[in-house]
Amino acid sequence: MVHAKKLQPDDSAGLVAPTPRLRVLLPLPLGNAYDYRAPAGPPVPPGSFVIVPLGRRQAIGVVWDGTPDPTLAESRLRSVEQVLDVPPMTATLRQFVDWVAAYTLSPPGAVLRMAMSSPSALEPRAPQAGWRRASHPPEGARITPPRRRVLDLLADGTARAGGAIAEAAGVASAILRGMADAGLIEPALLPRRPDFAAPDPAHPGPALGPEQAIAAAALREAVARRAFSTTLLTGVTGSGKTEVYFEAVAEALRQGRQALVLLPEIALSAQWLDRFRARFGTAPALWHSELTSRTRRETWRAVAEGEAPVLVGARSALFLPFPDLGLIVIDEEHETAFKQEEGVVYHARDMAVVRARLSAAACVLASATPSLESTTNAATGRYASVHLPARHGGADMPDVALIDLRRTPPERGRFLSPPLVAAVTETLARGEQAMLFLNRRGYAPMTLCRACGHRLRCPNCTAWLVEHRAQRRLQCHHCGYVEAPPESCPQCGAAHSTVPIGPGVERVLEEATALWPEARRLVMASDTIPGPAAASAAAQSIQRREVDLIIGTQIVAKGWHFPHLTLVGVVDADLGLAGGDLRAAERTFQLLHQVAGRAGREEHRGHVLLQSFAPEHPVMQALVSGDVDAFMAAEADDRRPGHWPPFGRLAALIVSSEDERAADRAARDLGLAAPGGEGVEVLGPAPAPLAILRGRHRRRLLLKTRRDIAVQPLLQDWLAKVAVPNDVRVQVDVDPVGFL
Repeated sequence: MVHAKKLQPDDSAGLVAPTPRLRVLLPLPLGNAYDYRAPAGPPVPPGSFVIVPLGRRQAIGVVWDGTPDPTLAESRLRSVEQVLDVPPMTATLRQFVDWVAAYTLSPPGAVLRMAMSSPSALEPRAPQAGWRRASHPPEGARITPPRRRVLDLLADGTARAGGAIAEAAGVASAILRGMADAGLIEPALLPRRPDFAAPDPAHPGPALGPEQAIAAAALREAVARRAFSTTLLTGVTGSGKTEVYFEAVAEALRQGRQALVLLPEIALSAQWLDRFRARFGTAPALWHSELTSRTRRETWRAVAEGEAPVLVGARSALFLPFPDLGLIVIDEEHETAFKQEEGVVYHARDMAVVRARLSAAACVLASATPSLESTTNAATGRYASVHLPARHGGADMPDVALIDLRRTPPERGRFLSPPLVAAVTETLARGEQAMLFLNRRGYAPMTLCRACGHRLRCPNCTAWLVEHRAQRRLQCHHCGYVEAPPESCPQCGAAHSTVPIGPGVERVLEEATALWPEARRLVMASDTIPGPAAASAAAQSIQRREVDLIIGTQIVAKGWHFPHLTLVGVVDADLGLAGGDLRAAERTFQLLHQVAGRAGREEHRGHVLLQSFAPEHPVMQALVSGDVDAFMAAEADDRRPGHWPPFGRLAALIVSSEDERAADRAARDLGLAAPGGEGVEVLGPAPAPLAILRGRHRRRLLLKTRRDIAVQPLLQDWLAKVAVPNDVRVQVDVDPVGFL
């Protein structure tokens, strides 16, 4: 309890000075910070981590900026219980939390929770005990040869861990216990070593070509200015973009600032880490969901204390407490994996630009197939741009050809056409590696009854169950529901009547096994490559030429360098073009262009074959020509007249409820209250393509405005007009990239 200081006689009216108050933001989905009574002692600055009472429990929060509510009665205040001994949250990160909350229309506490993703890191570090040579050893103590080795090892006075002493001196742990009993050594706290070695910017790395050197100089200059900038780094696949932006990382290190690299999928970090070690002599810190809680705690704290100079991670790493961030790199910036669709809905690429601006840091967006948004920003001068037009080391871009499945279809019951089968056969005969690409997991995307036509679907989602034959299960890839394949049709009861429809990578593997039984095969999909360790093992196996034929989903499309891979066959090039998605053509082009870029990255020229039922489609023609700029220009021409992004703004409202009628009523009320006016249009409400997801009925409304109209005020006014029942959830998605 803090006692108020009494005023002196010359103070006005003998009043008692008000108790100092603090605003504390809690990592909960709350709209505002709470006021608390400040603890006794020195002032507690904004950003301090504190323990406060919340109801009948305690919670950790952050002292937030702003003025406490002066109208709140003193009797309603509760006291801050403890100020934690950890580096405070920087003003930059607090501004970033507020900015993301305002932009996404999320509660600030929900955004703060992402910045406090390792609560155990706020606990005091546990001291580590070891041994050192006794300062006053007893006279006449027996010194055996093993004891002499230990004493010689500890002669410099440095404390060491018991295990390290025993190993270095070649003694058993019992020797140490005996020496302690004899007073020859004494307990001592070990000095804390940094969790991460400092990367060396001067470490000799791979030699850069002339074009790479020019690009690297531009990025180094941007970092050295110590001011905000955004640069779009583009280049053909295999042109060495990673090595180029490593030079920007090196400059950040020379400036004494931290660098953050975001990857769309952490499985891509396997070969990336090898390149990083080759350039800087050590590994960076890592941040992703597969880390143990202990590693997350140590990494979070090392970042906050400035002891993690470089960190590579998934999108959540953007909210780590960097005290002096000098560079943010978004690798494969076009990837939709940077969009978080649950909880706080945000796009890490766009928020990275904001954090760089708040940090006075350089931001680099790297991609061989940049998004139309970034391309447009570069064209208008909002972003600087650097381009690498050729592959590093003189390798040629692969030849891309189309296989018209209407003219040369696969054999009945097969999915690989004769031209593709022949090309794979020839490639394997030359001792080279081939890849078959199909962006579909499992054995078959759908199972139906050949007797009555019933299709097996998920009971919780508007989705078909995908067969995974190797595990003998049917699975929903949206909610995770699993069931065993039925012995009879659940609709008509016909026994053994269900059949798989369409191919997944497991079915392609089955066909490949029949066609090339002697080939050594490897399936690369999220089911078989669950994390960085598995990805590293797979990559090493391919590089050691222990694999002849790779069969993969989108996990193989980007970031990999397989020197002996010369042929890529795309089983279903039309797959991503189905449906009415605004970005269907752009995404399909990006994905297939990236996967094509895996072929022929060294001395042998690569070849790419695309199986398609629509070879005349503009996407297919653009892939054959390889002209990324022309394709993006055509996409821009299609979107500009209708004010579709990036020439207009979008925001979605997703209404959901376990009660279908409640979802319909709420969506109808929102539709009736929709904003209007010049340059503003609302589409819907309408059932979402995934009308049921995880047992919730879903309806969508889409707000579309001109580029110069901010959508957040419109959304706030719109939502304020409608009373949404407690059993209905309304999710706001500003700048949606998906429409399911």
